[in-house]
Amino acid sequence: MKKSILFVSVLSILLITSCTSMKEKKEQIISRENREVPDFSKGILTEEILWYFGRVTTPKLSPDGQQLLFGVKYFDYHANKGNLELYTMPITGGEPIKITTTAQDEIEAIWRPDGKKIAYLFPDKEGVLQIWESNPDGKELKQISHEKSDITAFSYSPTQSHIVYSQNVRLDPTIAERYPDLPEANAKIYDDLMYRHWNSWADGTYSHLFVAPYPSLENPVDLLKGEKFQAPLPPFGGMEQVAWSPDGEKLAYCCKQSFGKTFAESTNSDIFIYDLKTGNTTNISSFNLGYDLDPVFSPNGNYIAWLSMEKPGFESDKKRIIIHDFNSETTVDYSTTFDYSAENLVWNDKSNTLYFLSTIAATNQIFELNLDLKRITLLTQGDHDYNSLLFAKDRLITTKTTHAFPTEIFSISLQDNKETQLTFTNQPILDKITMGKTEKKIVKTTDGKDMLVWVIYPPHFDSTKKYPTLLYCQGGPQQAVSHFFSYRWNFQMMAAHDYIIVAPNRRGLPGFGTEWNAQISGDYGGQNMKDYLSAIDAMTNEPYVDKERLGAVGASYGGYSIYWLAGNHQKRFKAFIAHCGMFNFESWYGTTEELFFANHDIEGNYWQTPKPKSYQFSPHLFVGNWDTPILVIHGSNDFRIPYTEGMQAFNAAQMQGIPSRFLFFPEEDHFVTKPQNAILWQREFFRFLDEWLKK
Repeated sequence: MKKSILFVSVLSILLITSCTSMKEKKEQIISRENREVPDFSKGILTEEILWYFGRVTTPKLSPDGQQLLFGVKYFDYHANKGNLELYTMPITGGEPIKITTTAQDEIEAIWRPDGKKIAYLFPDKEGVLQIWESNPDGKELKQISHEKSDITAFSYSPTQSHIVYSQNVRLDPTIAERYPDLPEANAKIYDDLMYRHWNSWADGTYSHLFVAPYPSLENPVDLLKGEKFQAPLPPFGGMEQVAWSPDGEKLAYCCKQSFGKTFAESTNSDIFIYDLKTGNTTNISSFNLGYDLDPVFSPNGNYIAWLSMEKPGFESDKKRIIIHDFNSETTVDYSTTFDYSAENLVWNDKSNTLYFLSTIAATNQIFELNLDLKRITLLTQGDHDYNSLLFAKDRLITTKTTHAFPTEIFSISLQDNKETQLTFTNQPILDKITMGKTEKKIVKTTDGKDMLVWVIYPPHFDSTKKYPTLLYCQGGPQQAVSHFFSYRWNFQMMAAHDYIIVAPNRRGLPGFGTEWNAQISGDYGGQNMKDYLSAIDAMTNEPYVDKERLGAVGASYGGYSIYWLAGNHQKRFKAFIAHCGMFNFESWYGTTEELFFANHDIEGNYWQTPKPKSYQFSPHLFVGNWDTPILVIHGSNDFRIPYTEGMQAFNAAQMQGIPSRFLFFPEEDHFVTKPQNAILWQREFFRFLDEWLKK
């Protein structure tokens, strides 16, 4: 229902032409310089300008701590594609140096441990993703792997003696292998669940980890040989789930040792440690039956820390900080008194401190865990999101966003917590447009709680005017309404179209304690819906909000929220937009894939006796109350919430004569990622809203 998602890289065309086809050589190279400049004359954000921003990736620190390696992806919506280019830059800042330029992305870019090379994944002449190395300036390119199928992620051991990489391994026969005399047969055959996941059908392959000596990569060891287990975890897991010990003799990785129906119903992943010398593998988190994720060894090798969710089946449980001491063979939860989830654990060089990110009060901040004192301290404050973390001796390197500020790289001094901006990728664009103001308001809920609500105003807001206003309903359902900068659900884009946006941190969102976060499970049509209405009702008391022109919009759980509100809003709203929302709980339960989510949040299947009370919150039960124009949006490859949910909602509106529209994307999934589809999405979004809220 959420998840978050992953990234990186690019390289010199003169060096790559020897291993690319003629077709690849002729592909257009998308870069910062060779795109058509959008129209800035309005001085506000437009759909075209939004896709003109460069998208900065998470940086990687060089082994000597002096350089940063990062990517910037530039899109050309006319070409309907983008290219990611690699850059290096001193850790103190300065003009980034572009080191790659090709028509395709280099992904998973990292430093080699000796700092003399960088490496990344890039297709060979057959189109297979391989590991390539080059000098830090992009020169002297060399292909170092020669696999028959794609390598999907990799990392070096600290001693540079080995490489671990992930690759899909076929364990189930294809149709052609089953029936060689039917080469044109086109079918899928399944005997178990998880036959499709997120946006792809199961194809009989499973992601395995391989450890191979470097540089030969000969005779790699398959850590999951013969098993239908997967590591990293699909669909979005990467090398953050794999970690080397400092001496390069052990490899920790995250794996869910189950498949089929068990995999679909369980969140029980564990941290395994593989010993390269003995070949033995040890499970160090078997005591926990929920998710265990993202292990990191301490620099001295005495500890390993990871993120752990205690409750089985709850994918949004609090992420605890668990630390295992190899000397004492003890494992301790260091976050028992910390009421929030941790992310992105990073050790200091003395192995006595962990830095991490956490959402608190609708912002992502940096925290410090002192192991000796077992004390967690908040290091940063402000209305912004820090979204990644690296330790660099006297500072932390991070990426930062706000509602009006796309990702850039910053450093935070560990002396005084002073923030310094290092990259200015999009400053020339920001200098040409005016963004709207974001204001924080506290609204009382129906049960007397204080709820933080973001209000985003149009760029040239005039308090003497009355504005159409949108209630933003967040997805997840346990996903923070923080200071993210989205390339689809972009608050500034809505504000630029002269709408006020009301974005409440309703019940179920992280950053306000575990009780607030967990309350929504089993209560989808309950308190959190009252929270939505409390937020919009409070704003209608403002003289600049036109309560006769209110709309509500949202995706995923937010799309469900729209469908529910459509039958229960008591004529507050004049227009609704629902993207990939759940409409009928029974049909959704019967077609979704990760059943642990449904089993936890709506409390089980619909045929059990008694039927879980959550089914009484299914929007289709209230469709007879619908009376408001609605735009329904869905993607064909959305397997989390299949597109038939959107069809049911649209059909119900049409059959009742309610003005409605169905925007369907045959090639998109739970998201809309292709540039022209995304711009079409924006144009149809505002065409519908303007039609019903600006008459």
